[in-house]
Amino acid sequence: MRAALVGYSSSEEEEEEEEGGRQQSGGARASPRASTARPRLPVPECVLDMFREQEEEERGAEDSSKHGGRVRSFPHERGNWATYVYMPYKVQEEFLELLDLLVSHARTYVSSLTAMEEFHVSLSQSVVLRYHWINPFVQSLKERLASFDRFFCVANQMKVYTNQNKTRTFIGLEVSAGHFQLLELVSEVDKVMEEFDLPTFYKDPSFHISLAWCVGDLTGSLEGQCLQELQDIVDRFEDSALVLRVQWEQIRCKSGNKFFSFPLR
Repeated sequence: MRAALVGYSSSEEEEEEEEGGRQQSGGARASPRASTARPRLPVPECVLDMFREQEEEERGAEDSSKHGGRVRSFPHERGNWATYVYMPYKVQEEFLELLDLLVSHARTYVSSLTAMEEFHVSLSQSVVLRYHWINPFVQSLKERLASFDRFFCVANQMKVYTNQNKTRTFIGLEVSAGHFQLLELVSEVDKVMEEFDLPTFYKDPSFHISLAWCVGDLTGSLEGQCLQELQDIVDRFEDSALVLRVQWEQIRCKSGNKFFSFPLR
C-alpha cells in the first residue's frame, strides 16, 4: 500500500531533504531560496487509520510463539490481509462440559492437544486480500448472502483433520445434518472468491466444528481406537442430540483484525 502513496514522505525524509538543501557540494551554503519550501499538506486521517490498522495486524504476525507454535499457511507480506468466511457457533455450558471430556480423553493419546477457544464452521479457505479489496469483497458477500434464512444442523460425528500442509492436526465434530444448506452458502461465497480471483472452497467439503488442535501431523495417534472412544463419549453424553443441534444465525468474515457480520433472515 505504501507504494501507492509515494507523494507522502515521512518526517525523517523531509528533514534529510531540508538538511541537504542547506549545503551545496564543497560545503558552501545554499542560497536563501532553498529555505522557502512549500507548506506540507496534512495526511488524511483515513489514510493514517489504514496504516495504524495494518501495523496492528502486522505486529507479531511472524512471531509463532504468540500462536502456540503454529506456522502460517502463506508467507506474510506487508499489505496482505489473511481473510476467511465462517459461521460462528455460540456455545452452551453443556457443550463446554462435553468438550472438556473429549479433550481430556484425547490427551491420553496426544498430550499436546489444546482446546479451541472459539468455535465455527468454515465456509471458505484462508485467502489473501489486499487492503483496498476488503470493502468491495465484503460488499459482494453482503449482496450474495442477503437472501439466506436461519437453519439448523447437527454436528455429532467425531473426526480427525489436518490442514493442507499437515503442520497442524485437529479433532472436530463433523456435520451430519444440514450439509445441503451449507453447500448452498459455500456456492455463493465461492462466487465472490472467483470475482477476486481467489481460491474457492474444497471440493466435497467435510463441514465441521474444530474442538482441539496440536502442532504436526498426529493423525496416526488420534485415529482408530482413540477416535472410536471419543465417539462413544459423544454418543453417551446426556442430551447430546440437543447440545449438538446448532442453529446458525449469522455469517462472519474476518480480514486481518477486522470482523464483518451478515445476519441470516
